Amino acid sequence: MFERLFRFPHALRPHLSGPLAEERRRFLNHRAEEGIGRNGLRVLAYYLLACAHSLRLVDRPGEVISFAEVEEQATLWADRSSQAPNMRNTKRRHSSRGEFLRHVCAWLRFMGRLQMPIAPSDPCADQLTTFANFLLHEKGLNPRTVKERCDRVRRFLDRLAMSNNSLQDISISQIDEALMEQLAKGGYARVTVQGLACHLRSFFSYAESKGWCYVGLAAGIRGPRIYSQESIPDGPSWDDVLRLLAQAEGDRPADIRDRALLMLLAFYGLRAGEVRCLRLQDFDWQNELLTVARGKTLSTQTYPLARQVGDAIVRYLKEARPRSTHREVFLTLRPPFRPLGNAAVGAVACRRLHSLGIALSHYGSHILRHACATHLLAEGLSLKEIGDHLGHRHPDTTRIYAKVDLTALRQVADFDLGGLV
Repeated sequence: MFERLFRFPHALRPHLSGPLAEERRRFLNHRAEEGIGRNGLRVLAYYLLACAHSLRLVDRPGEVISFAEVEEQATLWADRSSQAPNMRNTKRRHSSRGEFLRHVCAWLRFMGRLQMPIAPSDPCADQLTTFANFLLHEKGLNPRTVKERCDRVRRFLDRLAMSNNSLQDISISQIDEALMEQLAKGGYARVTVQGLACHLRSFFSYAESKGWCYVGLAAGIRGPRIYSQESIPDGPSWDDVLRLLAQAEGDRPADIRDRALLMLLAFYGLRAGEVRCLRLQDFDWQNELLTVARGKTLSTQTYPLARQVGDAIVRYLKEARPRSTHREVFLTLRPPFRPLGNAAVGAVACRRLHSLGIALSHYGSHILRHACATHLLAEGLSLKEIGDHLGHRHPDTTRIYAKVDLTALRQVADFDLGGLV
């Protein structure tokens, strides 16, 4: 492996004669099998050699290395690197420290010699696990929804000072104070705090049924008042959406992938998670159909596959998608190739929208869903048809878009009543 990476003897010699050469070689082969290119493997080889020296691994055979020690060595590595003429930059210093941590921890974990810090015990872990199983199996909620809800409740409970780590000690005044703090000092929007209050009511209602807290606590939780349909969904105009898609035209792999991804968001109004989870078998090319697994309802919905969208997907599959055993459609562009992460779809939309230079209150994938709904409304589709297209279960969810078509409202306002008033 080393001979493939380093052609010149003076560059090859330290890697061959350095400590734990065989262990380093084995890890480099492992990363090569994951798809890491030659340049990436060369950088990794330097970090592995530096790790073997700085942590004195030869003198400590089989010893487990603590994460704190790796962090300390990463800081020293970054400090030394910052003294170089081309590294006198705080941002580059942090990047060097992060790279050292990432590569060294991966190698030590591969050898079974990394000891991660023990996470502090969660006093409500058992109760939250039971609550999560209830939401999954009794309520039938999506696993991602359950995880998000339980994570928000867990973070909130961590803020509360519970004596003896018991839910019995929580009072409604503590909850009210913590909610108000998030609203006043935390900078959270009212709708966000209201959503958290709903999650807390759900959890404490279940906790009451199990006898974990005193009866009446759930009923006393109140979030900020949110008026029905008080906010209009914000999104770019359809002309801006077309500009966004035109901007993504190009021959770079990133442009080819992003254009296909953005078309699915804009034309079908899909959520980021629904695009991220699309699999190769969801496209029926013979019948020109697309099947989408709905993230919230755990159901599937079949769409006719628009020719323009299908062409973009085919081009991505042929020209830009890496060869991989993964069945997900959209993969990372750099090795090791893997499905996109939770935030990757939103990051693509956010970056592309910012480059347009348009002013929006939010940037991300979901505003393309709003743009899709608003465009369909302007094209004359009914709220029922729009709701079906977006996969809404309740008409109230779609009704808010009736407030968006301001052009039609102005036409009504300009209607001549012929002297009747």
